[in-house]
Amino acid sequence: MRRPTISDLAKASGVSVATIDRVLNGRHRVREETAKRVYEAAQSIGYHAVGLLRQRVFEDLPQYRLGFLLQKPAQPFYQSFAREIGAAAQTVANARVHPQIDFVAASTPTAIVEKLKAMAARNQAIALVAPDYPAVTAAVEELKEKGIPVFSLLSDFATSVRETYVGVDNRKVGRTAAWTIARSAHRQGKVACFVGSHRFHGHELREIGFRSYFRENAPDFEVLDTLINLDTAEITHEATLNLLQKHPDLIGFYVCGGGMEGAISAIREEGLAGKLTVVVNELTPESKAALADDVVTMVIGTPLPSLCKELLGLMIDAIERGEAAMPGQSFLPFDIFVSENI
Repeated sequence: MRRPTISDLAKASGVSVATIDRVLNGRHRVREETAKRVYEAAQSIGYHAVGLLRQRVFEDLPQYRLGFLLQKPAQPFYQSFAREIGAAAQTVANARVHPQIDFVAASTPTAIVEKLKAMAARNQAIALVAPDYPAVTAAVEELKEKGIPVFSLLSDFATSVRETYVGVDNRKVGRTAAWTIARSAHRQGKVACFVGSHRFHGHELREIGFRSYFRENAPDFEVLDTLINLDTAEITHEATLNLLQKHPDLIGFYVCGGGMEGAISAIREEGLAGKLTVVVNELTPESKAALADDVVTMVIGTPLPSLCKELLGLMIDAIERGEAAMPGQSFLPFDIFVSENI
């Protein structure tokens, strides 16, 4: 395909080539509405100078430095999360957002607090994924006193001092996983649940929802003791093999957090595709292939594009208007994927 020209951009935006030239070169003022229309058209047709247009259109707008601290940089989910944050920052129309994205390879209190304080020195607001450690709560409280709002992502923490939790309703996620297993299993039997760590509030809520559904609606199923996998594929793989060996009558399980790759590989090794009802989180190349091969029954996904858009709006609002009177929660509807809709 040929590269769009300035004439193509003029046609797409409904203005003259001369107007496009004025926007690009800043020679004469152009109405803000017209300049934004040109910028949006440039985005839609893939015009090569869209970056320059953005600079011209938004140069007079307020600028915000926002920090984002994610987990496990090698995981496809967090790689996608980082990309969606960058994409959402590019679409903010009333401000210029400069995102700083970093990762913590180890979810220890020391590592998280160190990264959090380093980010606070360069940003006006911070959002992060973290376990609920007392040391993290103390650091968030310290930043709050300095006027830097902190947002919890995916899994809540520091509930009395953080600004807003942004993510899905994790208790509903757990109940949905349980509903799927109870309704899809070929027979009643034993079911299991993996969590990364009970320090992850979101994992704990998913486990609570998972167990409460079976207790209330499918009491003939036996829910086994919860397994800790530290969100790693290696531990999940070994634990899944041990689980299958110890409980040959297992009919299904749910991986609350990370590490699903290990469970998927264990099922493939044992030739159990289609014989277990398995629910995991987040649509990645690995889980998508597992859905297609009947290794996994359902994937529950975080709606990253809408989450990032919502998050940036809340962060900017907190900077402009100050902290909220009460810590809040912003729940987004989660995605559901099965083999027929991937």
